[in-house]
Amino acid sequence: MSSHPEVSADLIAALGPPRLVPQLATLGWPEMLGLLGLGLLAGVVAATALSPFLGRRTSTCARIRATRGLPPQERILAIARILGRLPEPLRAPAYGAAPAPSDDRIEQLARRR
Repeated sequence: MSSHPEVSADLIAALGPPRLVPQLATLGWPEMLGLLGLGLLAGVVAATALSPFLGRRTSTCARIRATRGLPPQERILAIARILGRLPEPLRAPAYGAAPAPSDDRIEQLARRR
């Protein structure tokens, strides 16, 4: 349309007058404040919805340390849930077939990859 300025001027001249009250056709400060408020509200909603995905996860080591104080077999099984696997040296103690190692040894075995 920019190649034919006389055509666009004719089209604009052929349009009917605006049907809105002139005060509604312009964007004043009350409308701008309303739009700002809606934008802030949308930002708060988006931040609240995304906060579970944006938060820091506790490290695996911290989650393993948090199991201290549990009975040995329960602790080994909790560590297996955290790791998604049960390390080979902890399998027998987990089922009571061997004595449970100390807390430090359990953590050391769990941290091995």
